[in-house]
Amino acid sequence: MKKSHIIGIVVIAMAIGIILTTAGDASSYVTFEEAKRRESDGDRSKIHVVGKLKKNETDQVMGIVPMDDQLSFTFVMLDENEAEQKVFHPNPIPQDFDRSEQVVVVGSYRKDIFVADKILLKCPSKYQEEEIKI
Repeated sequence: MKKSHIIGIVVIAMAIGIILTTAGDASSYVTFEEAKRRESDGDRSKIHVVGKLKKNETDQVMGIVPMDDQLSFTFVMLDENEAEQKVFHPNPIPQDFDRSEQVVVVGSYRKDIFVADKILLKCPSKYQEEEIKI
């Protein structure tokens, strides 16, 4: 065999190894009901729940409660089925949290509260074009 063939086979084997190891980390979005079911079945993997923040008529976010230390907070989130869930995040409130269009929380259940290790935000203002007035 030529050296180029051996190198090609090694590169392909490494690519397959990388794909297989990252495929185990891939996760799909679930609802809070599905997350509770997985938790009760003993699944300890990180769960991704997508939804939106609960807002009132004046478009202000409802349910945000900063803790006394200001290093963590809780909030109310609605999943894709409009189910409400109290979420605890052990870090400070992210910038533009109240302006986000969609929220993805990554974490797991502890008793009746979803504990989010990570919060991913989608802010519409970053992606919408504004009219340029001349």
